Amino acid sequence: MRHIALITTSYPEKEPGSEAAGSFVEDFARQLSEHARVTVLAASTAASRSTEFDVSVRRFAVPQLPLSLLNPLKPTHWLRILESLRSGRNALEKLVTDDRPDHILALWALPGGYWADRVSRKHETRYSVWALGSDIWGLGKIPLVKHVLKGVLRRANRRYADGLQLAADVEKLCGFSCDFLPSTRQLPSSGHAEKSVEPPYKLAFLGRWHRNKGIDLLLNSLGQLTDPDWSRISKVRIHGGGPLHDQVHAEVHELIEQGRPVSVGGYLDKQAAAELIGWADYLLLPSRIESIPVIFSDAMQSGTPIIATPVGDLPRLHERYNYGILAARTDAASYAAAIRGALDASPKRFDDGLRVATRDFDLVDITKHFFHDVSGGER
Repeated sequence: MRHIALITTSYPEKEPGSEAAGSFVEDFARQLSEHARVTVLAASTAASRSTEFDVSVRRFAVPQLPLSLLNPLKPTHWLRILESLRSGRNALEKLVTDDRPDHILALWALPGGYWADRVSRKHETRYSVWALGSDIWGLGKIPLVKHVLKGVLRRANRRYADGLQLAADVEKLCGFSCDFLPSTRQLPSSGHAEKSVEPPYKLAFLGRWHRNKGIDLLLNSLGQLTDPDWSRISKVRIHGGGPLHDQVHAEVHELIEQGRPVSVGGYLDKQAAAELIGWADYLLLPSRIESIPVIFSDAMQSGTPIIATPVGDLPRLHERYNYGILAARTDAASYAAAIRGALDASPKRFDDGLRVATRDFDLVDITKHFFHDVSGGER
């Protein structure tokens, strides 16, 4: 049986639901274990080893999590960045030396791809990279980091991206092909609930409270809704956590004081996430920067239409699936208008497109695609 190692900065550990990407990696690893022996190397605040289902999980210690909050442009972060790079490289070096995996999959291009690249050049182990938008559109804008990223992608045996435009941008950056492979987690089936056929409708947001995810834009939009608009809303539930925690709680408190039916809560595990998305008539996706978020496939599985901003692949996916309402622009006024448009439309009108999207974002097929690549079609 082939041995495949996954190295990642995103893997569930302590706080349920704090890493949607990590939840996807966990589900992907479990599904892949039906085809291969799987070892996961995951960044953590403390080193440990365990077996979770049929997957061997080795956690290596880094100074802080999430690593995505470390910024190479801030000198105060350099020491923690260097310590994290050294820790991940040493953990992967030990695994490859002791256990000789047939293939390494880096999730994501940085720092996972950097670790895989360094170890691969020493041991001649094949590796692939699965890129996120934050790799290419964020870190890829920093000149020195862009140079490192380009080399990591060029030397990989295969490149994947979880977005259509992102895959094209990876190809443009490194000059080699990149396959679209969506990041999809497996939600419990209990997440699917019958949608309302008329107002008032239930709305929900679930995600990281960060400017890129547009939580501040959403709250601004909700503040622009009028009394007639709110008469068509049963409830707005906001869940998640992150750097904008204080702002989110303060603005939700203001909305509540105005008599608006809004509530706020923390991160959710997969069962609770499925229940929230299934409960909602519309899922709110107000991102400023996005490829195809994991929450998109969550909504497709639950048959829940989305109110989205026109960023990344969301306009192209809207043309393909008609998954809900797409705002005209990425600003609070346009998103408020999109919410009003949803309040005037029955969620049932989007059922056909959602069913097609569910088939396209199937984790079993995604895993088979990857395994076929690394077992029989490597280049």
